[in-house]
Amino acid sequence: MDGCEFYSLPAQSQLPFTLTQHIPQRNYARKNIGYLLAMAGGSDVIIETDDDNLPRPEFWLPRREVHEAECLNESGWVNIYKYFSEAAVWPRGYPLELVGNPVIPTPVGASVCCPIQQGLADGNPDVDAVYRLILPLPLRFHRRRIALGPNSWCPFNSQNTTFFKAAFELMYLPSLCSMRMTDIWRGFIAQRIAWTNGWSILYHEATVFQERNEHNLMKDFELELPGYLNNFKIVENLKCVPLRSGIEHIAENLRLCYGELVRSEIIPDGELTILDAWLQDVRAALAGQTGGLGALAAALVNEAWVSPTEPQGVTVDGSGWGG
Repeated sequence: MDGCEFYSLPAQSQLPFTLTQHIPQRNYARKNIGYLLAMAGGSDVIIETDDDNLPRPEFWLPRREVHEAECLNESGWVNIYKYFSEAAVWPRGYPLELVGNPVIPTPVGASVCCPIQQGLADGNPDVDAVYRLILPLPLRFHRRRIALGPNSWCPFNSQNTTFFKAAFELMYLPSLCSMRMTDIWRGFIAQRIAWTNGWSILYHEATVFQERNEHNLMKDFELELPGYLNNFKIVENLKCVPLRSGIEHIAENLRLCYGELVRSEIIPDGELTILDAWLQDVRAALAGQTGGLGALAAALVNEAWVSPTEPQGVTVDGSGWGG
């Protein structure tokens, strides 16, 4: 495909990343390798999406980090979909015990820095298996922008999500957990750390339309059980983790947050080894110590295939899950 580079498993093994030795095969978290490739290639902004999302023209517009948005601070759990739809709908990862909460806090306009931005998806949006089993689709969301500041919690996913360079370390997807929760748990940790830097998380209008791949909804339900049982608890525990402010402490804060999930027996301690490999590789990629595009191209040449055009996107083989 023009504008893309494909890295098979053999090609990935030749990349200058420690992480490739640690992430299991056929695991959604192998997207982490794609993130590293983008960083090593000099990207300042990384946008991730799914193969069943159809981009609208506005998806391709330039991104900016600072926005005038409607803001919520100190609002606790926020069902962000209630601000974009009158339907009884909630995002995947939102605690089921709070779905019936009628309280909708009123946002206040402000200028906010948002290095992490969640775009919605029309059609078949990111909802959990419980919703899909009992409530109607498709849906179309209103055009709006809401920013969640300190102690205003809502899941965000990996399906239409923008990360600016300052937040690249927070892209890490855990490997040793349910693949229906890896991006959700990443999001909770990213929110907690973002607030220590004065950042908000932006949720904005749909820039894609999803025609969802075929799924076994009962299998999705099974894979989402760890979230149904633990998401509220995870956030309560993360609130108590003592973090340091400043982007220079993001790596340390990540380890503290994932350490809390290990201490709570939500993920196994082997995740910390994979996280350390990620942090090492991110530092090297951003410092230009991975050989840049030359080393990445060499991996493709050894694979006997090279993209015929300037690289614009990266796909990484080995993922066996879709949103």
